[in-house]
Amino acid sequence: MQLPVVVGVDGSQGSLRALDWAAAEAARSGLPLRVVHASLWERYEGIRPASDTERPTEQVLAEHLVAAAQERAQRLGPEVRAVASVQPEDPVAALVRESHEAALVVLGSRGRGRIAGMLLGSVSLSLAGRSHCPVVVVQATAPGIPPKSGRVVVGIGDAAGPSAAAAFALAQAASRHGELIAVRAWRRPAHEAMTHPLLSGSQASAHHQQAEEHLEEVLAVLDRTGSSDVTIHRSVVQGPTHQELIEAAAGAELLVVGARRTGGWHGFHLGPVNHAMLHYAPCPVAVVPDAYLSSRA
Repeated sequence: MQLPVVVGVDGSQGSLRALDWAAAEAARSGLPLRVVHASLWERYEGIRPASDTERPTEQVLAEHLVAAAQERAQRLGPEVRAVASVQPEDPVAALVRESHEAALVVLGSRGRGRIAGMLLGSVSLSLAGRSHCPVVVVQATAPGIPPKSGRVVVGIGDAAGPSAAAAFALAQAASRHGELIAVRAWRRPAHEAMTHPLLSGSQASAHHQQAEEHLEEVLAVLDRTGSSDVTIHRSVVQGPTHQELIEAAAGAELLVVGARRTGGWHGFHLGPVNHAMLHYAPCPVAVVPDAYLSSRA
């Protein structure tokens, strides 16, 4: 059974950009598309008499919204099998449930109402930390630098082997017939003793070499399990990870980062790097749970 690309829509400009991205992803990967709108309209419409057969106004609007979104997706990708669903519940709870049986969930970075003016919508942030599958957050506005076709960027952390994020990034690059830029950022430990100025260069070189060796080890394993026709570029840089990833993501189609499990499937740890990427990255960001691959094995 093919798991669908799920996209959450709320009628905002951000969700329309997310819909377009999701439709393109479904067309490229040959996956079905599931358009979902979730809202607690029943809570605000009040309790209706059992004999009242008239549908709540919000429900009618929601059905029109997803129907229009489904039609838009079909225009963008006529070959895409698209279905729509309206769910009368909390958006985060609905999308977390959808993530159990989804290839990925796509959202816009901003929503409607009071959260529309925030840099990152509360639904996007909450879902990124609780989803059972990768979550892609698409910016509400077009990037300043046009993306290079097929370019995917992934951050490589301290783990000994390839992470679920790295494997997902490689698969994304392969589906785009593009290239993967693997970024390994390093910083000198704060507790490291300062030595003679003539020796400080050798210390920096040692840290840089260690980062290079770690990156090569990770990519060597990743390459054996991935696609051999993807060009992989190595980038070993000194500096804050979030800053280096943001710079590397300029002109990329997708930036991929991982999320560490904090206990069962109750939540994942979105550290400062994840938050910075979701708020400031110049391209769509995929947050991949570290247990994603094992859960789908």
